[in-house]
Amino acid sequence: MELENKLTLYGFNNLTKTLSFNIYDVCYAQTKKAQKEYIDYIDEQYNSERLTKILCDVTEVIGAKILNISKQDYDPQGASVNVLIAEDNIRTEEIDASCNQGKIAWNKEMIHAHLDKSHVTVHTFPEFHPEKSIATFRVDIDVATCGTVSPLKTLNYLIGSFDSDIITIDYRVRGFTRDLLGKKCFIDHKITSIQDYIDAKTRKRYDAMDINVYQSNFFHTKMLIRDIDLDNYLFNTRASELPEQDRVEIKESLRREMLEIYSGMNIYQY
Repeated sequence: MELENKLTLYGFNNLTKTLSFNIYDVCYAQTKKAQKEYIDYIDEQYNSERLTKILCDVTEVIGAKILNISKQDYDPQGASVNVLIAEDNIRTEEIDASCNQGKIAWNKEMIHAHLDKSHVTVHTFPEFHPEKSIATFRVDIDVATCGTVSPLKTLNYLIGSFDSDIITIDYRVRGFTRDLLGKKCFIDHKITSIQDYIDAKTRKRYDAMDINVYQSNFFHTKMLIRDIDLDNYLFNTRASELPEQDRVEIKESLRREMLEIYSGMNIYQY
């Protein structure tokens, strides 16, 4: 998404556009053994190789090029990946000077991409309920860009890259830039809702709610999966192998977990 009206600006486009969202995948793992196997599965499914591929694709989507990749998997679990990237029209020595002033993160289970004035980060957080047989995998993603490039372009790819049961998304445009007459420009594209940038087929799968503060160029969307196909949520078990009453109770348990995450509060007694 480029500048819609091709604004003629004084100097560089100083607007910073930040897209931050959490994606949650919920699973039913009945025993402690199954819970451990689920954590091991997530650790393998989203290891440094897979996360690097996702990050490289995101880099391509926002129109940048990769300068360097370093990655590490940890024992017993976790991974770190660092990717240096640059806009195609920026010289390598300019990026080197810029990166020397920045911070390169090496946190466990994390991807970090550093653009000359932008960055992409992905953190993973697998966990499970000690008594309720519920396991949850959370992914935190931040895409910040400066200038005409919009991080909203990455939404559909990133949502499709993970099993997304609950999604919370924040988008904000910060700062201002000026036109040739010195008039401040606080946003360079039209937006009424983050949902407008999500594929229609994807939107149909979710219930969604917006909280937008247009005066601050802040947009917030929460999405909750509508239908639960139990076979997609049972770890190492088929729904057909379970009694009907068990299937009903498991579905209710999964839905409770999703509703609490979606609402951001404990609404049920434990």
